[in-house]
Formats: sequence, structure tokens, C-alpha cells
Amino acid sequence: MNREYSFTSESVSNGHPDKIADQISDAILDAYLREDNNAKVACEVLITDNLIVISGEFKKNSPNSIDVEKIARDVLRDIGYEKRWGFDPDECKILSIIKDQCEEITKSVEKGEGKIGAGDQGLMFGYATNETPEYMPLPLVLAHRLMIEHYKLRRTLGFEWLGPDAKSQVTVRYKNNKPLYVESVVLSTLHVESYENKVEKLIREHLIDKVIPKEIRSENFELFINPGGSFTQGGPKTDTGLTGRKIVVDTYGGFCPNGGGCFSGKDATKVDRSASYMARFLAKNIVASGYAEKCSIQIAYAIGQTKPVSFMVNFHNTGKGRIDEQTMEKIIIDKYDLSPSGIINKLKLRTPIYQKTAAFGHFGREEFEWEKFEEI
Repeated sequence: MNREYSFTSESVSNGHPDKIADQISDAILDAYLREDNNAKVACEVLITDNLIVISGEFKKNSPNSIDVEKIARDVLRDIGYEKRWGFDPDECKILSIIKDQCEEITKSVEKGEGKIGAGDQGLMFGYATNETPEYMPLPLVLAHRLMIEHYKLRRTLGFEWLGPDAKSQVTVRYKNNKPLYVESVVLSTLHVESYENKVEKLIREHLIDKVIPKEIRSENFELFINPGGSFTQGGPKTDTGLTGRKIVVDTYGGFCPNGGGCFSGKDATKVDRSASYMARFLAKNIVASGYAEKCSIQIAYAIGQTKPVSFMVNFHNTGKGRIDEQTMEKIIIDKYDLSPSGIINKLKLRTPIYQKTAAFGHFGREEFEWEKFEEI
């Protein structure tokens, strides 16, 4: 098959309002886990002009209180927000509405003897492809790199004019499901007004040329920097942010189906998060072990139950002929404990690692346990 097509993925900066909400949610989760590694957390954040709303259901066995207001302000400062960007961490209002986790849910999850039932029903997906060293789709890898380098640039002397709110978008041309070249890049970034006529030149020189070298661009490569024009007002001042609204950015950039449940603010008993991490671990290691060029995994659970209600492996017609998908399913089910407690123990998910997952994608980053190589 000689079919050619273009595919686009996007990423956002850690200063995008939705990502601020994700980072606050996960920073609060980390704080609870430091107090009690069995804490149950479902934390939602809304952020808008001069206001942060924190809500959710929580349970921990430590008497120490968690200062969610201080956590939220610290996250904003770490990202780089200050008064000139229209959102002051010291002056914004914070409304916290926190309640205890429902006892019925607690009983359905805590089975005793170290066993844990799924914190909710749901279906989760994992995906991997051999088109990049990260075993992730090339458009998404490049979109994330642009935002990572954007963050580094903001921290560089002489680039204080660059604001924390930004988005990237990368389009790659494929042939026979293999990437050929980059067709276009879109990058929008907040900036101070006095740099309006310098943004395009500086971003091209110091960011685009570094991440998208000329040798991987098409002959008709198109670059759009702040295509909407001036971008001097942004962040929560002009855009409301919510936890979990960038789930496609967090996962596979549109290359894989999405189960619907987001990750941030949820402890690992919520299979939306933990089973998605396990599905990625399995998909990546199937591809890395040479069984297929691409692989997706679906796992589904019923609330309170310890075993998945379904499990599926899909090689997307790229299997290497060593074994088929049905045999792989049996190998995995026999080898790995896919109960919530089994996943939590395998991937060490009771530790406070979550805030750093909440920007630049949850997958394709070797620092996380679910990205470790293991021969299937």
C-alpha cells in the first residue's frame, strides 16, 4: 500500500491554563501521598481570571493538614506566572471545597489483605510505535519538544519577554505508515507587547530551528508563529483552565483511541490512571521486544473488582510473525498481575511522582517506571 497522508498532533506549555490545573491537582496528590502513601485523592481544579477553585474527594490516615492554597500558589510561581502576565500567585483568590471520599467507594476499593478493587469502571488504552526512539508518534514527540524548549528559553537570560502560555502543533507526512518529513509547524506564544514585531524572528532562530532542523522538513515546509497576530494577553486572565482537559496531549496525540478518563489529580486506585500507565508499559515493551512495529492495548474494569473485565492486544497489521495477538494476550495475562494492586506494585505508583507528569506528556519519558524496558 503506497498511501500517503498527513497527521497532526499538538502540545501545550506548562503555563497553559488547562496544564496549570493539572499541575495543581497532581501537586496536591503528591502532598497527600507524602503524608500517607495509601491516600485516596480525586482532585479537580478550575482556574480563571484571578480565581482558583479546588475541589474533590480525599481520604488519608495522617492527622496533618494539607495546605492546598500554598501548593497552588507555589505551582504558579514555579511555572513563571507573575503580575505582568495577568495572574499574580500572591493576589489571586483561592476557593477550596474538599470533602471526604464516600464510604461506599472506600469499601469497594479496599478489599483487605493488600488487595484493591478498581476505583471506578472504565476502559483504558496504551500505545507504542517504533517510529521514534521514545516509541511514540513523531508529530507528538516534536510538539512536546517545542514546548519543553519553549520553557527552557523562558528561563534563559534575555528571553524574559516570552510568556508562560503557549501551544504547538506539528504536521508530519506519512507514506506506508512511515514518517517522511515535517510539513508544517504552528507555534503560538504569549509575549510582552514591545516584542510584537520580533517574536517570529526570535522564535524561528532560537526554538524552531533547534527542534525542527531543515533536513527533516518538506520542500514546501510552512511555519506559522502567532498566526492569530498579537498575543500579549493570555493564561488564566483570558482562558479558563480545567483539570483533565488535555488528555490527548497527555497521551498519544490522536494516534490511539482514548478511554475518556483523564489522569491528573487521581491516585493510582483510579484505573483511569494506573491501568493507562500499565497499558503503555505493555504496548511499549511488545514493540521494543520486536513483536510488532505498532501496538495498542485496551483494558477495562468494573468498579470494586480486582480483575479486568476485558483485555485486548492489537498489532495494527504490523506483527513480525513471531506470535499472533491472541497468543500475546495469553502471555501477558499469565505473566502480569493486572489487578489495581498488581499494577500499583509493579509501577511503584504509591510514590509522589505525579506533578512532573502533568506537563509535556505522560509517556515517552524514561524517568517514569512505566517507560522502563522489560522483555515480554
